[in-house]
This record gives sequence, C-alpha cells and structure tokens, in this order.
Amino acid sequence: SNREWREFSRTEVIDNTLNPDFVRKFLLDYFFEERQNLRFDLRMEKPLINEDGSFTICHKTEVVKNTLDPVWQAFKIPVKALCNGDYDRSIKVEVYDWDRDGGHDFIGEFSTRYREMSRGQSQFHTYEINFTVAIDFTASNGNPSQPTSLHYMSPYQLNAYAMALRAVGEIIQDYDSDKMFPALGFGAKLPPDGRVSHEFALNGNPQNPYCSGIEGVMEAYYQSLKSVRLYGPTHFSPVINHVARYAQSVKDGSQYFILLIISDGVITDMAQTKESIVNAATLPMSIIIVGVGPAEFNEMIELDGDEERISSQGRFAERDIVQFVPFRDYIDRRGNHILSMARLAKEVLAEIPDQFLSYMRTRGIKPGPCPPAYTPTPALHPLFTRRVSRI
Repeated sequence: SNREWREFSRTEVIDNTLNPDFVRKFLLDYFFEERQNLRFDLRMEKPLINEDGSFTICHKTEVVKNTLDPVWQAFKIPVKALCNGDYDRSIKVEVYDWDRDGGHDFIGEFSTRYREMSRGQSQFHTYEINFTVAIDFTASNGNPSQPTSLHYMSPYQLNAYAMALRAVGEIIQDYDSDKMFPALGFGAKLPPDGRVSHEFALNGNPQNPYCSGIEGVMEAYYQSLKSVRLYGPTHFSPVINHVARYAQSVKDGSQYFILLIISDGVITDMAQTKESIVNAATLPMSIIIVGVGPAEFNEMIELDGDEERISSQGRFAERDIVQFVPFRDYIDRRGNHILSMARLAKEVLAEIPDQFLSYMRTRGIKPGPCPPAYTPTPALHPLFTRRVSRI
C-alpha cells in the first residue's frame, strides 16, 4: 500500500553449481481482500516452475538411520509449490540410502499425481461465486454533465462510482474464471418511454446483462449515463431480491452470491430493504454497500448490523451479510486514487470469507472431493450461472 517493497525471505545458498535445487519454501499469509504483489529477485535467470517436463525438488525428508523399514515424519507443502496447482502433473518420489560422505545410493522411485493422492481425502472444492453490481442512478447524484455530479465523467480522473466499482471489482474478478459480470442500475428513467426502473441492465439487454470483465462493466456504466435519465427514488430491495431469487435455488453450498451496491444517499424503501436482507441472510449471499458523496448514510450504517443485528417485523437476520463503508473515509488526502481504491477494497472485502464460511458451517456443508478440471460451458440461465476459480 505504501509502494515500498519488503523482503519476506530468501532461499539457502547453494555453492559451485549451475543447476541449484533450492529446498527452502516460503509460506505467506493470504488475504482475500488485498492484492498481494510479489517480486522475486534472482542472482541468475532460470525458470522457477518447470513447464517443460523436467523436475524440480520440492521437499527433502529427514534421514531415518539404522533401519530397512523407515517411517518419515508427516509434512505439509502447498499444492502450488508441489505441482504449480496442476492436479495432473507428474510428481516423482525418489528414495536414497544415506551415506556420511554424501555419496547417497539410489534405491528406487515412483511417480504419482496430486489428484490420485488426494482422492477421498481432499480438502478442496470448487465454488461458483456470482458477483453482481448495482449502481444508483437517482437524481440526487447531480447532472452527469456537470463537474459537481458524482457521476461526472472527467477525461482526467475516475468519478467516485467508477473508483468504487474498479476497486472492488478488480479484486473480485480474480475469483471468476470467465470474468463475466451482470451489472444493474436502479432509480433511472429508461428510454424510450421514460418508465422508472429499479432493476435494469446497464448494457441495455435484460435477457443477458453480462459484461466482459470490470472494463466491460465500466463501459456499460458510462453508456448508461448517456442514455438514461437520473430520477428516483432510491430503492435497494429490488436488486437485493433480484440476486436472492437465484441464491434461493442453490442452497447446497455449490454457489455463493456477492452483490455490490454503490449509492449516494438516503434509502427510501428502508422497511422493504430490511425485510429483503433478513430473508437473504438465510441464503448463500453477501451484500457490499459503498456510500459515495457527502451524505450521512445513517440508514446504510443501520443495515451493516455490526452493532445490532438487523431485524424486520420482529424477525432477526440469521447472520450478518452486509458490509457498508463510506468511500470518503478511505480517500487518500494527497490525491492518490490507487491507494484510495486499495484501502476501500481491503475494508469492504475483509468480511466476505467469514460470511461465506458462516453460511457453510450453519448448514453443515463441508468441502467435497476434488472436482475434475473446469471446462467452460454456455450459461443455462442469463443470470448467475458462472463457474469460478478455487477458494
């Protein structure tokens, strides 16, 4: 975040060889909500991950002496370090008879694959994360053609909506294999008849609202600003119910849904929104709300539920699924937009892993056996049928 590199660790030094086999591996903490840049500095140029069929040493056990029937201690190694995440890559195990002078005698070897080793014991599972964007097009944002508008499209910098969208989207998209995202808008009058909609496709295609990557979502957002008329009021419940309908059909833990709502002010359907969130709390779903602009956001703070669990008509939400943050609290005072977006993404995404796990645990859903490699297939429904990367 401060644009400074910090050395994490380094390998051992291997002398007098042009073909060193490094043994030491690095274990780094992984943070879902952050983009973790890694830099590897080498004394010489040499591939670190073999893609040419050759082998690289991944682990050496301790020496077990004075026995012809050795039992080695169990050890852990990341799948990435073992086979570069390729479940079908050949893994070779070699056994040597240790000699004090270093001239170890080769005894034998065998080959296997991670998929074979993990069969019946895997702790990995593929989940479909469905990321949906909903953007506020109400008139309180101001005329998009004016620099004072929160939707103003400056040729020199991103507006607050675009920064929030890119900040969260560029992290989330790494968990989606095809990077196709449904993008919705609410609170606008649509052409040609001027009807008010609280649930419309930014790309103008309600049958297929998918946009290609975050860049596609950004383009659809900019085009919508040119074609719709900002109006109102600010209703959250339609887009929440929209996503919840599809989450309702896949409660077996095979998919999880994330809705990002970006809005500038007062929610005018607060009672309906509370009811929608209480209902959605029973589903595999999380809601991220980013407030842009100078408003107080009291209603959105109430929806967050960190201090008091949200309720509707006497019924409390089963779990906390909403994370709200005002973007202004994370804007860098020196005008560094990259840092502002990184701060925002870290804050709004930090609760997603726990929310995901809370749903699985309360439903008694455990990771299943390792699935076959993913092959993209056409969507079965225009919304929310997408396969994504491993978690």
